Amino acid sequence: MSGHSKWHNIQAKKGKSDAARSNTFTKIGREIAIAVKQGGANPESNSRLRDVIAKAKAANMPNDNIKRSIQKASGEGMSVNYEECTYEGYASGGVAVIVEALTDNKTRTVNNVRHLFDKCGGSMGNNGCVSYMFNKQGTIVIDREGLDEDDLMMMVLDAGAEDMITDEDVYEVVTNPQDFSAVREALEEKGLKIISAEIEMVPQNTVTPDEETAKKVIKLVDMLEDDDDVQNVWHNANLPEEDEEE
Repeated sequence: MSGHSKWHNIQAKKGKSDAARSNTFTKIGREIAIAVKQGGANPESNSRLRDVIAKAKAANMPNDNIKRSIQKASGEGMSVNYEECTYEGYASGGVAVIVEALTDNKTRTVNNVRHLFDKCGGSMGNNGCVSYMFNKQGTIVIDREGLDEDDLMMMVLDAGAEDMITDEDVYEVVTNPQDFSAVREALEEKGLKIISAEIEMVPQNTVTPDEETAKKVIKLVDMLEDDDDVQNVWHNANLPEEDEEE
């Protein structure tokens, strides 16, 4: 589940949902299409495309699939036009939720998202109703195995990162969104094993719902993430690990 940037929470839930969804590569393909549309098909001159390719590789997307997605997106006969859109609202218990989507039909997507909010005891609001509660940041997750914390800290700061958080199994490197691509590429060049790298919406503060409310929040986020048009779901709920792992 894409929530705040605590790795064990993301790992526990997102790993489960990724395994259950057969459309992971399709969603990455849409991101490739947007990146190519905005900056062209050459990764060397398109930093956003480089970021999406890195994300695809981290998700074990085959190189042939990546190449086909780029070729399809850059083809003159490309008939599908994807648009980026963001929806905001509240889950049960007043939990703030941000939904990022890529769609070729905004009417379909907004109706689906609104229906899911209503179905799970929440409500969709206007843009801006919860986004002020979040900060946008780049988060690069690196495998801890064989890495000295002090040495890596110097490395990531030299690369232009803002901070590094130590977790049980990983290091989380925090960057300014504008520096994200450069930092990720600098760390890759050092041969570091990057598990994931993306721009996140991180809540300034979290709320801890009771057990029944937490189940409703998890249901909403799961259903949103299963929607073909939805790319990311961010929230400010501090959910119990046992609920996230069910």
